[in-house]
Amino acid sequence: MKYRKKSSIIEAVRYDKANPDEALKFVPSVAAFSAPDGTLCILSFRGSMECSDGDYIIRDIKGKYYPCKPDIFAQTYEPIN
Repeated sequence: MKYRKKSSIIEAVRYDKANPDEALKFVPSVAAFSAPDGTLCILSFRGSMECSDGDYIIRDIKGKYYPCKPDIFAQTYEPIN
């Protein structure tokens, strides 16, 4: 059996390790921390997840945060106005 993902609107920001300000403003301090090497870690429903340079940080419809690789993001989401 095949299934289609139901349409939902999410908010996301792309993480840039060289300029993390936008990502750090997007994710509340209780949901993220910076590791000693500068890696951003997101406290997600799956535990602590590393956010690599170029990953998207998604806030889902329940207000939960998690990182998403750029290729998966591009296949799953498209911008809306």
